[in-house]
Amino acid sequence: MRTREGCEDRFEAEWLSAAEEIRTLDGCLHQDLIRDADDPRSYLIISDWADRERLDAFGRSEHRDRLLRMIRELRESAQRHTYQVLHSVGSEPEGAR
Repeated sequence: MRTREGCEDRFEAEWLSAAEEIRTLDGCLHQDLIRDADDPRSYLIISDWADRERLDAFGRSEHRDRLLRMIRELRESAQRHTYQVLHSVGSEPEGAR
């Protein structure tokens, strides 16, 4: 998402407020708000759900519309993509060598 100019702080606060409620929903595992280091108006939202069905159900819900209404007013543009994690590789723990 890209915020309208001057709306960055409010966007972050509104996202956090919505995320606090979304995290209580069945299937929501984790959420991240990430800001572009070179463009402070551009954000990436990563939302991890237990399965595609629950993500899609939330995406179609009136609940989602209500929670994200203010965020839509603060943004200039947005795109939505859904990805599947294929592999995760963590760093080697200290002392494991």
